[in-house]
Amino acid sequence: MKFLVTGIKGQLGYDVCRELKSRGYQDVCGIDIDDLDITDEKAVSRFVREYHPDVVMHNAAFTAVDRAEAEPGLCRAVNAFGTKYLAEAARECDAKFVYISTDYVFDGEKEGLYSPEDRRCPLSVYGATKSEGEDAVRAATEKHFIVRISWVFGVNGKNFVKTMLNASEKRSEFNVVCDQVGSPTYTADLAKLLVDMTQTEQYGTYHASNEGICSWYEFACEIFRLAGKNVKVNPVTTEEYLKLASQQAKRPKNSRFDKSKLTERGFSLLPDWKDALQRYIREIYHG
Repeated sequence: MKFLVTGIKGQLGYDVCRELKSRGYQDVCGIDIDDLDITDEKAVSRFVREYHPDVVMHNAAFTAVDRAEAEPGLCRAVNAFGTKYLAEAARECDAKFVYISTDYVFDGEKEGLYSPEDRRCPLSVYGATKSEGEDAVRAATEKHFIVRISWVFGVNGKNFVKTMLNASEKRSEFNVVCDQVGSPTYTADLAKLLVDMTQTEQYGTYHASNEGICSWYEFACEIFRLAGKNVKVNPVTTEEYLKLASQQAKRPKNSRFDKSKLTERGFSLLPDWKDALQRYIREIYHG
């Protein structure tokens, strides 16, 4: 199988390529913005047609959630139109298409777990454009896997874990939101699931994150505990946090996923988030 993987300079694209190569796949074309501008429809069509992949794994996205509020045009060009062009090019090659979406397509007001079929109601430009990307994929090709993820961390790129650990070198006290809940997602674990999906024809929309649920406050506490950092973490509400920090985009308060569709379709659930975080911290500190 030939794989085209976008966003390889990001957290997930990097780990997807690493997972494919660990399984012995030789025909893996990993690209990023320097290799292909996905907002250029003709360039995308030409690139995909010439490589002619069996699978397109689309991880690239405009993910600067707050900056998206000030740059909605660029965010939409990447997340909606870029995705559309790639999905249509994949259809022309009869390739399977994997699209990574987000918990931000929901408003977070639901009391229970969000199922893949729940109505989307994004609060931010980022969430809206990722939702538009989903629609573009569904319209372009039936051979798609849309996988919504949340609270991502990986070895390659920026994330909440690295931000907390880097900041703890200069600070000993943090205020972290305690009323937004969800599940962290370790890209090394997620990459295994995504590659497993491409070996099947179990197309559709899925939710995937590591098992277990926590708040950002609980996540931060566990990060510092596992890293052996002696810092104070203060739980604050979203309302309190917004008075202390500049933040433009609204975040969903509830990002808890119903992931039962994974097991119903024969896929394995990801390990518990605490186990994933422990392995991740071991890797970034010790390699």
